[in-house]
Amino acid sequence: MNTIKILAVDDHKMTMVGYKYILEDTDFEDYVVEMDMEDTFDTGKQKIEEASKKGAPYHIILLDIQLSPIKEGYARTGEDLGIIARKISPTSKIVFLSSFSDNYRINSIMQSVNPEGYMVKTEINEDALKDMVETVLTVPPFYTKKALIAIRNRMSSDIHLDDNDKKLLYYLSIGTKTKDMVEYVSLSLSGIENRKRQLKEILGVGKENDYALITAARDKGFI
Repeated sequence: MNTIKILAVDDHKMTMVGYKYILEDTDFEDYVVEMDMEDTFDTGKQKIEEASKKGAPYHIILLDIQLSPIKEGYARTGEDLGIIARKISPTSKIVFLSSFSDNYRINSIMQSVNPEGYMVKTEINEDALKDMVETVLTVPPFYTKKALIAIRNRMSSDIHLDDNDKKLLYYLSIGTKTKDMVEYVSLSLSGIENRKRQLKEILGVGKENDYALITAARDKGFI
Protein backbone atom coordinates (compact mmCIF):
# COMPACT_ATOMS: atom_id res chain seq x y z
CA MET A 1 0.00 0.00 0.00
CA ASN A 2 1.27 3.48 -0.84
CA THR A 3 2.33 5.89 1.88
CA ILE A 4 1.35 9.56 1.88
CA LYS A 5 3.94 11.66 3.68
CA ILE A 6 2.64 14.73 5.47
CA LEU A 7 4.54 17.44 7.33
CA ALA A 8 2.73 19.58 9.90
CA VAL A 9 4.33 22.81 11.13
CA ASP A 10 2.49 24.34 14.08
CA ASP A 11 3.75 25.89 17.31
CA HIS A 12 1.00 24.11 19.26
CA LYS A 13 2.42 20.60 19.68
CA MET A 14 -0.73 19.09 21.14
CA THR A 15 -2.68 20.30 18.11
CA MET A 16 -0.27 18.49 15.80
CA VAL A 17 -0.40 15.34 17.89
CA GLY A 18 -4.16 15.37 17.42
CA TYR A 19 -3.83 15.73 13.65
CA LYS A 20 -1.24 12.95 13.55
CA TYR A 21 -3.36 10.56 15.60
CA ILE A 22 -6.43 11.16 13.44
CA LEU A 23 -4.73 11.00 10.04
CA GLU A 24 -2.50 8.00 10.75
CA ASP A 25 -5.50 6.13 12.17
CA THR A 26 -7.86 7.03 9.30
CA ASP A 27 -8.84 4.25 6.93
CA PHE A 28 -8.01 5.60 3.46
CA GLU A 29 -8.84 3.41 0.49
CA ASP A 30 -5.52 3.25 -1.36
CA TYR A 31 -2.88 4.50 1.05
CA VAL A 32 -1.77 5.09 4.61
CA VAL A 33 -0.55 8.36 6.10
CA GLU A 34 2.72 9.04 7.91
CA MET A 35 3.04 12.48 9.48
CA ASP A 36 6.11 14.37 10.68
CA MET A 37 5.81 17.34 13.03
CA GLU A 38 7.85 20.52 13.57
CA ASP A 39 7.00 23.55 15.69
CA THR A 40 9.22 26.36 14.36
CA PHE A 41 9.84 28.12 11.06
CA ASP A 42 13.48 27.01 11.03
CA THR A 43 12.90 23.31 11.66
CA GLY A 44 9.93 23.21 9.27
CA LYS A 45 12.02 24.77 6.51
CA GLN A 46 14.82 22.31 7.18
CA LYS A 47 12.48 19.32 6.93
CA ILE A 48 11.07 20.53 3.61
CA GLU A 49 14.56 21.11 2.21
CA GLU A 50 15.85 17.71 3.35
CA ALA A 51 12.89 15.84 1.87
CA SER A 52 13.23 17.68 -1.44
CA LYS A 53 16.99 16.99 -1.65
CA LYS A 54 16.35 13.28 -1.07
CA GLY A 55 13.95 13.24 -4.00
CA ALA A 56 11.08 12.33 -1.70
CA PRO A 57 9.19 15.59 -1.12
CA TYR A 58 6.21 15.65 1.20
CA HIS A 59 2.90 15.00 -0.50
CA ILE A 60 1.14 17.48 1.80
CA ILE A 61 2.49 20.30 3.98
CA LEU A 62 0.18 21.56 6.73
CA LEU A 63 1.01 25.06 7.99
CA ASP A 64 -0.22 27.19 10.85
CA ILE A 65 0.12 30.94 10.25
CA GLN A 66 1.73 31.86 13.55
CA LEU A 67 4.98 29.99 14.19
CA SER A 68 7.67 30.18 16.82
CA PRO A 69 10.17 32.90 15.83
CA ILE A 70 13.53 32.28 14.22
CA LYS A 71 16.60 32.83 16.39
CA GLU A 72 17.77 35.97 14.60
CA GLY A 73 15.99 38.63 12.61
CA TYR A 74 12.29 39.34 12.41
CA ALA A 75 9.65 36.72 13.02
CA ARG A 76 8.59 34.55 10.10
CA THR A 77 5.10 33.18 9.62
CA GLY A 78 3.55 30.12 8.07
CA GLU A 79 2.78 32.29 5.06
CA ASP A 80 6.50 32.97 4.62
CA LEU A 81 7.22 29.26 4.94
CA GLY A 82 4.52 28.50 2.37
CA ILE A 83 6.17 30.84 -0.13
CA ILE A 84 9.50 29.08 0.40
CA ALA A 85 7.91 25.62 0.17
CA ARG A 86 6.41 26.54 -3.21
CA LYS A 87 9.93 27.14 -4.54
CA ILE A 88 11.85 24.23 -3.03
CA SER A 89 9.08 21.61 -3.06
CA PRO A 90 6.75 22.54 -5.95
CA THR A 91 4.96 19.19 -6.06
CA SER A 92 3.85 19.39 -2.42
CA LYS A 93 0.26 20.32 -1.69
CA ILE A 94 0.13 23.17 0.83
CA VAL A 95 -2.76 23.50 3.26
CA PHE A 96 -3.12 26.15 5.97
CA LEU A 97 -4.78 25.17 9.25
CA SER A 98 -5.27 28.36 11.23
CA SER A 99 -7.50 30.12 13.72
CA PHE A 100 -7.57 33.17 11.42
CA SER A 101 -10.78 33.39 9.41
CA ASP A 102 -10.90 37.06 8.35
CA ASN A 103 -10.84 38.23 4.74
CA TYR A 104 -7.56 40.12 5.03
CA ARG A 105 -5.48 37.21 6.27
CA ILE A 106 -6.90 34.46 4.12
CA ASN A 107 -6.84 36.45 0.90
CA SER A 108 -3.26 37.57 1.55
CA ILE A 109 -2.30 33.90 1.66
CA MET A 110 -4.36 33.13 -1.44
CA GLN A 111 -2.31 35.70 -3.36
CA SER A 112 1.14 34.94 -1.96
CA VAL A 113 1.04 31.13 -1.70
CA ASN A 114 -2.11 29.99 -3.57
CA PRO A 115 -2.44 26.92 -1.33
CA GLU A 116 -4.36 23.78 -2.16
CA GLY A 117 -6.41 24.24 0.98
CA TYR A 118 -7.30 26.41 3.94
CA MET A 119 -9.00 25.12 7.09
CA VAL A 120 -10.19 27.27 9.98
CA LYS A 121 -9.28 25.39 13.16
CA THR A 122 -12.69 25.76 14.77
CA GLU A 123 -14.11 23.81 11.82
CA ILE A 124 -11.60 20.95 11.91
CA ASN A 125 -12.72 17.47 12.90
CA GLU A 126 -11.93 13.90 11.86
CA ASP A 127 -14.19 13.97 8.80
CA ALA A 128 -12.84 17.35 7.64
CA LEU A 129 -9.23 16.15 7.89
CA LYS A 130 -10.02 12.99 5.92
CA ASP A 131 -11.86 14.97 3.26
CA MET A 132 -9.00 17.46 3.06
CA VAL A 133 -6.37 14.79 2.36
CA GLU A 134 -8.51 13.03 -0.24
CA THR A 135 -9.41 16.29 -1.97
CA VAL A 136 -5.99 17.97 -2.18
CA LEU A 137 -4.42 14.77 -3.52
CA THR A 138 -6.97 14.46 -6.32
CA VAL A 139 -9.07 17.55 -7.09
CA PRO A 140 -7.88 20.50 -4.99
CA PRO A 141 -8.60 22.95 -3.47
CA PHE A 142 -10.26 22.16 -0.15
CA TYR A 143 -11.70 24.91 2.06
CA THR A 144 -13.74 24.81 5.23
CA LYS A 145 -16.91 26.92 5.26
CA LYS A 146 -15.48 30.06 6.92
CA ALA A 147 -12.44 30.06 4.64
CA LEU A 148 -14.65 29.71 1.57
CA ILE A 149 -16.80 32.64 2.67
CA ALA A 150 -13.70 34.81 3.07
CA ILE A 151 -12.41 33.82 -0.35
CA ARG A 152 -15.75 34.54 -1.98
CA ASN A 153 -15.69 37.95 -0.35
CA ARG A 154 -12.23 38.59 -1.79
CA MET A 155 -11.01 42.11 -1.16
CA SER A 156 -8.62 44.27 -3.17
CA SER A 157 -5.02 43.31 -3.89
CA ASP A 158 -3.90 45.91 -1.34
CA ILE A 159 -4.42 43.33 1.39
CA HIS A 160 -1.23 41.53 0.31
CA LEU A 161 1.69 42.69 2.44
CA ASP A 162 5.17 42.32 1.04
CA ASP A 163 8.42 41.60 2.90
CA ASN A 164 9.08 45.26 3.69
CA ASP A 165 5.56 45.66 5.09
CA LYS A 166 6.03 42.71 7.42
CA LYS A 167 9.44 43.93 8.56
CA LEU A 168 8.04 47.41 9.18
CA LEU A 169 5.22 46.01 11.32
CA TYR A 170 7.55 43.69 13.21
CA TYR A 171 10.13 46.32 14.10
CA LEU A 172 7.37 48.75 15.00
CA SER A 173 5.90 46.11 17.34
CA ILE A 174 9.19 45.70 19.25
CA GLY A 175 9.56 49.43 19.78
CA THR A 176 11.98 50.38 17.00
CA LYS A 177 11.76 54.08 16.21
CA THR A 178 10.69 54.96 12.68
CA LYS A 179 13.93 56.85 11.97
CA ASP A 180 15.93 53.72 12.85
CA MET A 181 13.95 51.38 10.59
CA VAL A 182 15.98 52.38 7.53
CA GLU A 183 18.60 49.94 8.87
CA TYR A 184 16.19 47.03 8.53
CA VAL A 185 13.69 47.95 5.82
CA SER A 186 14.61 48.61 2.19
CA LEU A 187 12.84 51.96 2.11
CA SER A 188 13.84 55.57 2.72
CA LEU A 189 12.57 57.36 5.82
CA SER A 190 9.87 59.12 3.79
CA GLY A 191 9.03 55.80 2.14
CA ILE A 192 8.60 54.16 5.54
CA GLU A 193 6.32 56.97 6.75
CA ASN A 194 4.26 56.73 3.57
CA ARG A 195 3.99 52.94 3.76
CA LYS A 196 2.96 53.15 7.39
CA ARG A 197 0.08 55.45 6.45
CA GLN A 198 -0.95 53.02 3.70
CA LEU A 199 -0.85 50.07 6.11
CA LYS A 200 -3.17 51.92 8.48
CA GLU A 201 -5.66 52.30 5.64
CA ILE A 202 -5.26 48.67 4.52
CA LEU A 203 -5.75 47.32 8.05
CA GLY A 204 -8.67 49.61 8.77
CA VAL A 205 -7.26 51.91 11.46
CA GLY A 206 -7.15 55.08 9.34
CA LYS A 207 -5.52 57.99 11.14
CA GLU A 208 -5.13 56.23 14.48
CA ASN A 209 -1.73 55.88 16.19
CA ASP A 210 0.97 53.27 15.67
CA TYR A 211 -0.33 51.19 18.58
CA ALA A 212 -3.64 50.76 16.74
CA LEU A 213 -1.72 49.66 13.64
CA ILE A 214 0.29 47.09 15.62
CA THR A 215 -2.86 45.77 17.30
CA ALA A 216 -4.68 45.39 13.98
CA ALA A 217 -1.67 43.65 12.39
CA ARG A 218 -1.38 41.27 15.34
CA ASP A 219 -5.12 40.50 15.31
CA LYS A 220 -4.82 39.51 11.63
CA GLY A 221 -1.72 37.38 12.18
CA PHE A 222 0.82 39.54 10.33
CA ILE A 223 3.05 39.85 13.42
